[in-house]
Amino acid sequence: MSVPNSSLEAILPPYQVQKAVSDWLTEDTPSFDVGGFVVGSDEQVAILFCKAPGVLAGRPFFDEVFRQVTGCRVEWKYKDGDYLDPKGGKLEVARVYGPARYLLLGERPALNMLARASGVATRCQKLRALKDKAGWQGVIAGTRKTTPGFRLVEKYAMLVGGVDTHRMDLSTMVMLKDNHIWATGSIRDAVLKARSTAGFSVKIEVECQDEAEADEAIEAGADIVMLDNFDGPGIRVAAKSLKERWAGKAKFLVEGSGGLTEDNVEPYFAPDVDILSFGSVTQSVPHIDFSLKVQPIKK
Repeated sequence: MSVPNSSLEAILPPYQVQKAVSDWLTEDTPSFDVGGFVVGSDEQVAILFCKAPGVLAGRPFFDEVFRQVTGCRVEWKYKDGDYLDPKGGKLEVARVYGPARYLLLGERPALNMLARASGVATRCQKLRALKDKAGWQGVIAGTRKTTPGFRLVEKYAMLVGGVDTHRMDLSTMVMLKDNHIWATGSIRDAVLKARSTAGFSVKIEVECQDEAEADEAIEAGADIVMLDNFDGPGIRVAAKSLKERWAGKAKFLVEGSGGLTEDNVEPYFAPDVDILSFGSVTQSVPHIDFSLKVQPIKK
């Protein structure tokens, strides 16, 4: 899924952004700010530099950090989704104006967020580019393997990078994995029990280890079958077989998942595979290096 980056900020509920930022600031400064006392409240400017190539993501959260610390404003030179290339040096990305103590109060939470969000968006953009180069018509998606307390940022960064967020949480889609099946007794029973409470508006996905399990899930009414930990040739054969066997009998999507990375994904771009999901877009993602340098305002 691709969304025009200029519109993405509107997808974020303001109160959720405010709450997330408030929690970060409270965690970072739970009591006294002695460093702020040292520098005082003279008006200064801090320049945001990017020091490594990558995709910018996280502007709404960065802005909210400096809104909450009071008396600061941010002027951006780039927008979310722009590729930043400092070419071995450093690139000015924005300027933050305000009292020195507040600039430093927001510095670390803002930079931590921006570095990680931009890292996620950068990896997502790479995957999207591989998909487009291959001419594959399916969906590249993230997963629910996000950092606790940071999911909103990481899911937003996925969109900035041009990929699908997959399910946001346990409530937005039912995914029945091996533990659900073992605890329930069978795929069929698990799907039917899920449908009895999920209703018509919530999709049900089932993790399957082979075609037989996928057939059982489809017959029970699953909307999506996840072929888990298949290799590239294996998923190509299984997806084609399932689509042919159930043609005209049931509608479903085939998802591939398990250990996928930008280095091994190419064989998975199969015409009968609808979705490829990557835990790697949020796990072990290199951060993009940013710094914030305070400059006294010349009078």
